[in-house]
Amino acid sequence: MTTKILVITSSILGGNSQALADHLVAQAARRDDLSVTRRDLVADDLPHLGLAELGSWQVDAAERSAEQQALAARSDALIEELNAHDQVVLAVPMYNFGVPSQLKAWFDRVMRAGVTFRYTENGPQGLVEGKRALLLLARGGQYVGTPMDTQTPHLKAMLGMIGISEVDSIFAEGLNMGHQEAAMGEAKTAIEQWVAQL
Repeated sequence: MTTKILVITSSILGGNSQALADHLVAQAARRDDLSVTRRDLVADDLPHLGLAELGSWQVDAAERSAEQQALAARSDALIEELNAHDQVVLAVPMYNFGVPSQLKAWFDRVMRAGVTFRYTENGPQGLVEGKRALLLLARGGQYVGTPMDTQTPHLKAMLGMIGISEVDSIFAEGLNMGHQEAAMGEAKTAIEQWVAQL
C-alpha cells in the first residue's frame, strides 16, 4: 500500500526550509511505497482571501455564477488535494515570529466551515480524518520552548481545527547564529528517521 505525502513549501527565499523539504522528498524517493506531491505556495502565488471568494463558498455549487465557480474552485482543489494524501508536511520559515502569508492564504482556503470542520454543541469538530502532519521549521534564532515560538502552537491549532491532531515537529534553529551546519544536519537526520518509520 502506498503512503501519499503532500509536501507544502512557503519560503519566498527558498533556503533552509526548502532544503529540509528537498531532503525529505529525496528520502521518500528511495521508497517504492511512498509517493510525494509538492505544492510550492510561492510559485502558486495564492492571493489573500477576499470577500468575493469567501462569499462564493456560501452559494450552492449549482447556483454559483461563473465568477463564483472560478473563485470557489481554488479552495475546492486545495481541499481535494489535502484529502487525497495520508501525510501533510509543512516546510515553514519564520517571518516576524509568524508563518509566511503564503501559507496563511493556503490555510484560509482549506479551513472551511461545513467542509473541513463544523461547529457542534461541544465546540468545533475536524472533518479531515486519518491524516498526520509534520512541521519542518527553520529559524534564524532559537525559539523552541519559549514564548517567542508563536509558530508551532498556531500551526498545530489550525491543523487540529480541521481534524489533524497528530503532528510531529522537526526544528532547525540558530541558523543565523553560527549553528547552520549542525542544526541542518540534525534536522536532516530527524527527517530520515521520520521517513523510515512511515
